Amino acid sequence: MSETIVLASGSATRLAILRSAGLSILADPANVDEAAIKMDCAACGLDAAATAQRLAIAKAEAVAPRHAANIVLGADQMLSCDGKWFDKPSDRAAASAQIIQLSGKTHRLISAICAIRDETLLWTATQTAEMTMRPLSGAFIESYLDQEGDLVLNSVGGYRIEGRGVQLFSDIQGDYFTILGLPLLPLLSFLRERGVLPQ
Repeated sequence: MSETIVLASGSATRLAILRSAGLSILADPANVDEAAIKMDCAACGLDAAATAQRLAIAKAEAVAPRHAANIVLGADQMLSCDGKWFDKPSDRAAASAQIIQLSGKTHRLISAICAIRDETLLWTATQTAEMTMRPLSGAFIESYLDQEGDLVLNSVGGYRIEGRGVQLFSDIQGDYFTILGLPLLPLLSFLRERGVLPQ
């Protein structure tokens, strides 16, 4: 593939997924006030899926002017449980508190992605996974946090499904890449339709 695609995200996981899929990717993380966008979305009554999409578009829009003629991808993920939105934990105590709240419950991971070129929105997609945590003991949670260390701070919910985090769950319904924060298969279909990838 000759065309370089720009990823408006600092996520090492998303970058690795795209490169592993054979895409030529340039990472240019966006600088947007995610907390302010989420507050605005909540005030407007938007749900988690619409908020994830709004965040993805905001990121792509922030980066697109720096990359004329290139496709710029924006992506974001929301975690919703019992009507509450969760963010990446700020420290170990926050990660522990989040996992305690999610223990024994089913939560939703919503991943959104968009593509912008020349500051024009070309495409969006949103996918949802349902994640059921088994009831977790305090001792297990502390042991898990000991083993994972600061890695738990890199993901919303305080877990990495591709690592020890899988031990937290009793059931998972949804696409693996969506859980990691990137609706990859819809993106690849879009890129084929645009002629960026071969049919």
